Amino acid sequence: MKRTDKARPFVPTEIHVATVTDEKGAIGILSIRTTEGLLDIALDRPAAEAIVNAIGTIRSKLEAAEA
Repeated sequence: MKRTDKARPFVPTEIHVATVTDEKGAIGILSIRTTEGLLDIALDRPAAEAIVNAIGTIRSKLEAAEA
């Protein structure tokens, strides 16, 4: 069965960051507590940079909408 309605976005209520290191190097952990539960995301450097760029894009669109 195909979903015809869009799922509502999770609403963040807390955000935590940490790093862990293993034999392959460091990895960042982004933990976001939402209204639906905990979302943990493991990030290497390219993924972290992609998220920073995406947030920058969102931020500029939000600023434009407020103007």
